[in-house]
Amino acid sequence: MRFMMLMIPRGYETAEPGTMPPAEAVAAMMKYNEALKEAGVLVTLDGLHPPSMGARVSFEGGKPVVTDGPFIESKEVIGGYWMIDVKSRDEAIAWARKCPASGNEVIEIRQVQEMADFPADVQEAAAGFAELQRRSGTGRAS
Repeated sequence: MRFMMLMIPRGYETAEPGTMPPAEAVAAMMKYNEALKEAGVLVTLDGLHPPSMGARVSFEGGKPVVTDGPFIESKEVIGGYWMIDVKSRDEAIAWARKCPASGNEVIEIRQVQEMADFPADVQEAAAGFAELQRRSGTGRAS
């Protein structure tokens, strides 16, 4: 079962462009990342620049509207993520509990939807999805 663990650092929604974590925090996180890799559960991971450097595309009225960051209405934003492949939700939670996160960080755990989770009509509508995943290298065919 694949799970995405989303790092939500409180205060990151107002971080200035180019804000970077301290070297000590990165070193501690790298040990954690290596433990995920050594356990054979890590699929991929990345950190994200602050929202002040991002953009949002909304579709109200059916037309795309681009808004540059920062996003005033944001209360929580994603600072990074891990994709892990484990046997259960409990195992994903156990890995999240081992993270050397600071007191202002939260990890949200979300299970990835597998094609087998969907009814037949949705699977039919998504025909070709597994091939897209294989070609892009972003996931596994299910």
